[in-house]
Formats: sequence, structure tokens, C-alpha cells
Amino acid sequence: MNGTRAAPGGTSPRILDPKNVRAIALDLDGTALLPGNTFSPRTVKVLKACMEKGIAVIIATGRAVDAAEKYRAAIGTEGPMVYFNGAEVVDMPSRKLLSAALLDREAAVFCAELSRSMGVHFQVFLPGRAGKAGPVLDAEILLVEKESPEAEMYRGHTGLVPVTGDIVEALSAPGCTGCIKGMFIAEPALHGVISGKIAGRFGNGVAVMRTYPTFLEVMNPGVSKGEGLKTALFSRGVDPSRTVALGDEENDLSMFAAAGFSAAPANARGSVREAADLVIGANSEDGAAVFLEELLSRRGGP
Repeated sequence: MNGTRAAPGGTSPRILDPKNVRAIALDLDGTALLPGNTFSPRTVKVLKACMEKGIAVIIATGRAVDAAEKYRAAIGTEGPMVYFNGAEVVDMPSRKLLSAALLDREAAVFCAELSRSMGVHFQVFLPGRAGKAGPVLDAEILLVEKESPEAEMYRGHTGLVPVTGDIVEALSAPGCTGCIKGMFIAEPALHGVISGKIAGRFGNGVAVMRTYPTFLEVMNPGVSKGEGLKTALFSRGVDPSRTVALGDEENDLSMFAAAGFSAAPANARGSVREAADLVIGANSEDGAAVFLEELLSRRGGP
């Protein structure tokens, strides 16, 4: 558990002190969830045990609030959570929106038109309350342009039922300033082409990242799990250095840098394993649960 790898961006190894940990930042897909997108009873048990020991469990996911809710409810964790890769930080279960950052309408429209020209699936999440911090959050709207195998796959993956309509038209409606995030669902071989076209138009003015083998997400350039985690930790009064982040994909790298210690499952992307302070067992082997069980056993009393 000590880890021997250099901290992201640094040269000195970060050592985990279990007694110092006050929060766990937990990615869901590919990390805490089994390959079938369920929690194992072992994982639920150890996460509840963490909370009983005074360790906050913060879900940090690319999923929408409603797509992650059954997992949050299964654990029973409450307080600020990170959704949409940090585009929203929401206090749960009150659903009070603590922070939000939208993808600019121009960028979203460009992506919708690009998807049409390339013949690939694109979808957007429209905010329930214009994406402004403060109010209780309404359900976001998942908008697709047509029924497709990709849309059906995403529905099966998340449980979210999309609305069908013209994305460009929806983004051009009065009062609409953008979307929470856009997502291409395409073969990985196309991701580089799509990213290159977006970068050619907007440069660093848009954040593009892979969050799942076929998911390429487009967001506000200030959005990341790392920034979302900082907001969630500040709201909880927890020092980031006392936080352990667990994740498996490129969108988790900023979270690794924001936390005091990071762990990636053996099934994680190679670059993510290299960036992590520790590589743990694969999600199919309950790697996160085994890691947290050891952390608690070494932690001792409250």
C-alpha cells in the first residue's frame, strides 16, 4: 500500500498514511464498479465502513447525477459529489447545485455539425436550471438526434432515457448558452480525428477527453475531476492532501494530481497506471475493496 512511484508531475514518491486519510474520491466505471456496472457486496461493505470511521466517500464520476444516484444511494454517502467529470458539483441528496460550468454553445454546435459530417453519434446534456450555482437541481436533459445503436448502448450503460431532437436547434433556443457536456460515441480509432478537428477550431478553448473506450467527451476548458474534487473538498472542509483518489481513465488524472495519494486498478489505461502512486487489483477482482480494507486495517481506531 505504501507505493513507490513518483507523484504525478513530481519526482518524490508519495507515501500513504492511513491514519491521515479523511476522504476517498471514488471513480465508478472501471474502478469501483464490477465489469457489469454493479457494486459488489464487498465494495459496499467497505465503503460504509470507511464512513463509519469518519472517512468521507466522494463519488467523482463522468456520469450524470441521475445515472450515478443508485450507486450513491447503495453506499449511503451524502454531501458534495462530483458529476459530469467536474462540470457539476452537487450536494446530495438535497441536489443543491454548488458549482457548474457549461460548454460554450458555439463549441457544442460545432461538435453537432462535425458528428453529422462524419456520420458518428453525438449527444448533449442540457442543464435543468441553466447551469447556474445555487438552486436545487432539476434533472438534466440527455438529447440525441436519432435512435441508434450508440444511443441504446448508452441507455443500457447509464439507465438514462434520451430525448430525440435537433441538437443545433435546441442549442440555438433563446436563453440557451451551452450544454453541460457533449459526447461522441465512436470507435477509438476515430477519437484522434475528432479531437484534432475540435482543436483545430478551438485550440485549448475546449476540453476533450476519453472517459470510456468509446466515449469522447467535450467540455468547458475549466472543467476537470480535479477541479470538481477541490470544490467538493473545500465544501466539506477536508484538506486535499488527506484525500485518496481512485480511478482508471484519462479523466481521473487531474483528480490524482489534486489528491494526496492516488491508486489505479490493474485494468486502468497504461498512462493512468503510470501516473498513480499505487496500482491495485483490477475492478473485476474487487481491487478497490481490497485496497480500502487494507487501509482500514492499518488505520486502526477512528
